[in-house]
Amino acid sequence: MSRVFVFPGQGSQSVGMMAGLAASDPVVQQTFDEASQVLGYDLWKLVIDGPAESLNETTRTQPSMLAAGVATWRCWRNAGGAMPDAVCGHSLGEFSALTAAGVLEFAEAMRLVQQRSQLMQDAVPIGVGAIAAVLGLEDDAIAAACAEAANGEVVEPVNFNAPGQVVIAGHASAVNRALEACKARGAKRAVLLPMSVPAHSSLMQPAAERFAALLQDAKLAEPTMAFWSPVDGKAHGDAADIRRLLQRQLASPVRWADLVRHLTAAGFTQLVECGPGKVLTSLNRRIDKRPDVQCLALQDVESLQAVLAQTAAENN
Repeated sequence: MSRVFVFPGQGSQSVGMMAGLAASDPVVQQTFDEASQVLGYDLWKLVIDGPAESLNETTRTQPSMLAAGVATWRCWRNAGGAMPDAVCGHSLGEFSALTAAGVLEFAEAMRLVQQRSQLMQDAVPIGVGAIAAVLGLEDDAIAAACAEAANGEVVEPVNFNAPGQVVIAGHASAVNRALEACKARGAKRAVLLPMSVPAHSSLMQPAAERFAALLQDAKLAEPTMAFWSPVDGKAHGDAADIRRLLQRQLASPVRWADLVRHLTAAGFTQLVECGPGKVLTSLNRRIDKRPDVQCLALQDVESLQAVLAQTAAENN
């Protein structure tokens, strides 16, 4: 069975996440301590104590989710979990995946993510941009609603997460108009998300250009396993190619549904989410409903032990 580990990004965070795993393996606290040394503040205290408003700020969410993904990965490996055949990540989760694949050292990944999140926030100040989820509407209808609502501003589909689940982003006023246009077209739900920047919209292009300069100085190695990206649904094995991809990623849509289809078409039959929550696991099950495709989640001690037991049974 070919296994791919998938790492979540913004939207999976919650106050108190990782507390259970931290009680079972000191590597969780160690990982957050390493992150805090790079960031210059106590990341673990923020994750455990909140408040949620602070955790949901992009400049705090991104380092938190990177540390959470890497800490969960380290717990898996410490518990004897086998190396997967490939890794990928949703947006910010790509940095966790690249750390697991040996492309980035954790401290380097944290430094890049801290800078990336600040560039994103600087590109569109809090209150100017918005991001929202639209459920139960076809992709083409959502694109049409965005075009209708723009009125000279930016609002675009930015995350194609699963059939009937798309995220839109852009200027706050345009996003709100687009939500109403989506509802008029029959969307089941159209709601704003607790994120402070319109990630992956064309408003992020200035941030992408500035991030490119930082990436030139970053230390990237060749991946030790296959690394797939939702930017284009392909595998990337060259460090220089990955460097370009991380710049492009900032202002490009996340095509998660396409990525999962490409992975399963390539023979990956076990998708294991590595990090807090089950957001990606839920999406993956909606994208590929075939019974031979397993969608699992590592988010706490119980799920970690369950996946370890399952993989052990498969190997016997």
